[in-house]
Amino acid sequence: MTARRRTKRLWSLATFVSLAMVAVPASGQNTHMILIGGLGGDPEYTESFHTWVSRFADAAMEDYGVPADRITYLAERTDLDPTRVSHRSTLENIRDAFANVGSSMAPNDHLVVFLAGHGTFRDNTSRFNIPGPDLTPTDLAGLVAPLGTRQVTVINVATASGPFVEALSGPNRTIITATRSGRELNQTRFGLHFVDAFAGDGADLDKDGRVSMYEAYVYAQTEVGREYENDQQILTEHSLLDDNGDGEGSFEVAVSPGSEGDGTQAAQQFLTSDSQALGVQAATPELRQLLSEKAELDVQIAQLRSVKAQLDPTDYENQLEDLLVSLALKTREIRAAGGGS
Repeated sequence: MTARRRTKRLWSLATFVSLAMVAVPASGQNTHMILIGGLGGDPEYTESFHTWVSRFADAAMEDYGVPADRITYLAERTDLDPTRVSHRSTLENIRDAFANVGSSMAPNDHLVVFLAGHGTFRDNTSRFNIPGPDLTPTDLAGLVAPLGTRQVTVINVATASGPFVEALSGPNRTIITATRSGRELNQTRFGLHFVDAFAGDGADLDKDGRVSMYEAYVYAQTEVGREYENDQQILTEHSLLDDNGDGEGSFEVAVSPGSEGDGTQAAQQFLTSDSQALGVQAATPELRQLLSEKAELDVQIAQLRSVKAQLDPTDYENQLEDLLVSLALKTREIRAAGGGS
């Protein structure tokens, strides 16, 4: 089989898999959230950052069922919301938050980290401004590393946030930043619209009743561009998304079946709650087994893609095709057993 025919076959197969997987629940995946509000410097900014974080938390709980005890909110001041802000957003408290959340996450769980605040860039290092020593990309990468292969999404909507992409990029990592470099220092608007994607109704591109990280990124990017255009201003912030582990974020992302470019993983990442796990527990023994087998195939595909660069292209495509066929067949079995809608 020629390389072109094999690519077309993989494309067609991936299309079938992506359609077949609609509404099939992840096997017991739950979302954990660490929300970090940075220094405002001005009361207006402090209130804006707090509003963004609060609305994101509200949407996660009210619209997606994420339990309050799986949401950790650290802010510049605890008095911004004493019932919700657990501690100040110091580097020490951020480290504690990652350690606590990491110890409670199951292997299949998903951690969403959201940073809203100001960023600076000096000595060739980007910094997220917090009380005390600032948070650098190296700091954050060190906090994420102990989570191993568990899924992590980091959204940094601060100025000068671009360098966080390269530092955090890796397998099962989705990194979203409001800027493409450390030199974009004008106050960003991306964070407001990213939160609106989950708190509003306009970001659900495929109309499946939920918003993925990919859909939220596209929505925010579009709204930022429209806002600058309406104000007749030159665009001074260029967001990035990286989820294929190559350390290079993309400004424009377009997910298509079989694609391994940026956006493919983010299109499958959602805010999820205990309801999925409860659904698995309430299923028949046959369905639970099938869901467990599907989860294992998902892991194998992710692991294979993470070592693509180390494999012979033909060998990689053969292995990927075998796994995609198995996944398609397994998904069909799950539907036949009553899984999915």
